[in-house]
Amino acid sequence: MSAVTHLPAASSAWLPASPCAPDVCLRTQARTAGPLRRAARLTGAVLVLLAGLPIALALGRTAWRGAVTTRWSRLLLRALGIRIVTRRGFSCIGGAARARAVPEEDGPALLVGNHVSWLDPLVITATFACRPLAKAEVGRWPIVGTLAAGGGALFIDRDRPSALPGVVADMTAALRRGESVAAFPEGTTWCGREMGRFRPAVFQAALDAGVPVRPMALRFLEGAAAGRGSAVRGGAAFEGAGVCGGAGERTALSTRPSYVGDDTLLASVLRIVATRGLVAEVTVFPAVRLDRPAAYGGRTPRREARMALARIAEAQVRTGLAGPGEQAVAA
Repeated sequence: MSAVTHLPAASSAWLPASPCAPDVCLRTQARTAGPLRRAARLTGAVLVLLAGLPIALALGRTAWRGAVTTRWSRLLLRALGIRIVTRRGFSCIGGAARARAVPEEDGPALLVGNHVSWLDPLVITATFACRPLAKAEVGRWPIVGTLAAGGGALFIDRDRPSALPGVVADMTAALRRGESVAAFPEGTTWCGREMGRFRPAVFQAALDAGVPVRPMALRFLEGAAAGRGSAVRGGAAFEGAGVCGGAGERTALSTRPSYVGDDTLLASVLRIVATRGLVAEVTVFPAVRLDRPAAYGGRTPRREARMALARIAEAQVRTGLAGPGEQAVAA
C-alpha cells in the first residue's frame, strides 16, 4: 500500500528519482531464517491478507476503521517476522520559520516520513490510526487494492499532475473530519541510508485543515528484537522501551526491506521473510504548527508556508536517521 515510484528515466519535481538500486544498496542479512520459518511467515502473511478481505469490505467509514486497520497491520507485520519499536524524538526549531513545536497536542495530524519500502504504510498504520496516501495503481491491484481501500487509503495518480489539487482537497477533508493522514513527501523510495528532499505540495492539506504536521523517521534494523512491553499515548503505540538482543549483540541498519530501483515485490517479500531479527524503528517527533498561518494568505505566501513546513519536517526526520550504522545493545 505504498506510494512507490521506481527509478524513472528522468527525474522531475513530480516524479523524483533516487540513486538507490538493489545491486548497490542491498546488504547480506546478518542472520538468515531457515526454510521452515520462511514458509511459515509466507503462509501466515497470506492467511492474514485473505482474512482481511471480508473485514475491508465491511469497514467502510465506520468509527472503528482506524483501530481495526492498526491491529490488522500489526498482525501482518508480525506474520512477516517484523517487530516495531517506537521512540520519541526531540525538536529544536529556530530561525525565522515562524513555527513552533506542540509536543503534547493530540487530535488529527498530517504524518510525514521518509520512504524506504512498501512496508512503510503498514508500519505507520500499525503505529497510528491514520489514512495512508498511496499510488492510484495500488487501488487496482487484486486483493491489495481492496484491503487498501477498506483501510481508508487515499489514492494519488502521479501520472496526472492536474489531479494534485483534488488529492490535497481529499486529504484536507479527511483531516477536518478528525482523521490523521500519512504521506511520504519524497515521492519515491530510498534504501534507508540516505533520504531525498521533501516536496511541499502535501503540506498544504495541513495548512488548509488547520492541523499540525507530525514528522516521523523510519529505519529498519537487523540483529535485534523489540521489547515486549507497550504503552499508548497520543494515538501511537509505543511498543517496548528499546531494542534488546542477546548479550553482546549489536544492531545494524538494514537495507533488506528497501524497495528501490528495478526491484520486484516478490523479491522484496522473499528477502524480508528470510531475515531474522528485523525491527522497524519509528522515531516520532513533536507536531509542528506555523505561528501565524493567517499571514500566508496569497499564492506566494502559501507556497512559502508549505516550503517552511516541508523544510522543518525534513530536517527533523534527518536527525532521526543520523547516527552510526551500528549501535551497541544493552545486554
